[in-house]
Amino acid sequence: MNEKIEQALEEIRPMLARHLGNIEFVKFERNIVYVRFLGTCKGCPLSQLTLKAGVEDLMKTRVPEILAVEAV
Repeated sequence: MNEKIEQALEEIRPMLARHLGNIEFVKFERNIVYVRFLGTCKGCPLSQLTLKAGVEDLMKTRVPEILAVEAV
């Protein structure tokens, strides 16, 4: 499962890198993926929108077992 999650994150990273940001996989627990925003994404006012409308949507498409993605 972790490998599938990392593969999905690899698709997302180039988009975040355009804004000097990044994302790190923290853990997968009870079908929820926990991630950490890095760089300019950390603390960005739009990070919650990026998380739900971007990261979570793509990850759920690529890994159907995922119920949600949460930032820590």
